[in-house]
Amino acid sequence: MACVKGDYQDLVDEISALLGAPATLENRDFGLIAFGAHDSDDDLDMDPVRTRSILTRKSTPAVRAWFEGFGITRATGPVRIPAAPDAGVLRGRICLPVRHRGIALGYVWLLDAEPGPAGDKLASAMEVAARIGALLADEAQAGADLTREFRAVLTADHGWQRDTATAALQSALGADAEGLHVVVCVAPWPEEDPPSVRTVAGAAAVCTVPWPAGGAGGAGAGHALAALVRLRSADALGPARTAAERLRGEAGGAAAAGMATPRRGLAELALAHREATSAVRAALAEPGLGPVAQWSAIGPYRILTALATPAPQDPAVRALLSPAHTELARTAEVFLDGAGQAARAAAALGIHRQTLYYRLSRIEHLTGLDLDRGEDRLLLHMALKAARL
Repeated sequence: MACVKGDYQDLVDEISALLGAPATLENRDFGLIAFGAHDSDDDLDMDPVRTRSILTRKSTPAVRAWFEGFGITRATGPVRIPAAPDAGVLRGRICLPVRHRGIALGYVWLLDAEPGPAGDKLASAMEVAARIGALLADEAQAGADLTREFRAVLTADHGWQRDTATAALQSALGADAEGLHVVVCVAPWPEEDPPSVRTVAGAAAVCTVPWPAGGAGGAGAGHALAALVRLRSADALGPARTAAERLRGEAGGAAAAGMATPRRGLAELALAHREATSAVRAALAEPGLGPVAQWSAIGPYRILTALATPAPQDPAVRALLSPAHTELARTAEVFLDGAGQAARAAAALGIHRQTLYYRLSRIEHLTGLDLDRGEDRLLLHMALKAARL
């Protein structure tokens, strides 16, 4: 159930009445949600930071960082913040963290003045802030934007950072978090901002994440899109494929999409994202796998994409991979893709079998590898596939 703005306005007005001061409510990204009436003649009550917040409905990154430096993201009770004229904060603030189930969802701000509100008044105001937190949580579960939580899980380091981010996303999704999902990745994505989750059928959350420039297939836009798509059954991937195709179309002709293995719950969400990313990289490197590739179907790229990126080029194949020997490299790859069967490779290349043997001998001479040895074949095959990535 989505909440209307009036719900928040009523609660902000209630806090203003309790504490005898105009209050403002912002979300965790310092976006303005509601503010109380201002009827003071004191110009200091409307300092530059407060004025900008009300007029533009947001604060600058510098102001946000300054306030967060006082620990408001972790606080469970009121935080008093002193004035800082150099930062445009002419009056001290009282911040009431808005939390729900331990997760910070926003902040109520009031201008501070000595001696400040009484303790019982602040306690009552915190109870109202908790009601605001419950409304914000309900809105999130009803399909509001979970970009921040989803991105935090996908980009967090191992350990407590990822555990904390996963818990926040799980809380925001509510019961839906334990359902069956598949992660879809689309790259390159042309912009930093993702589409609204409401425009991606079946998606529980969407976000953008960094994408390395200069990747296979010209993936140099700098962003990839990730979507967490709900499924009814692990065998029915239609919703995920439909979402992947539509998002790939929005991204443009150079983009590919990848789908991870379906999973229940969020415990392996980061692993699922790596699988989806690997599938995208494989589809960009090997068009025959795409334009929408499933991780389970990308063969050797499941291993190659898990290696360090970019993988170092083996010295044995360096000469073969030079532009002067493109035809020989393709011959080697077709031959090895066909399990070393000469007749099949010659037919695929459209050449006589003797021509194939001549090329294979040149490949052995260039690389120093013996194509009758399984380990040498494996090295050459993997090096050729890795070069596409």
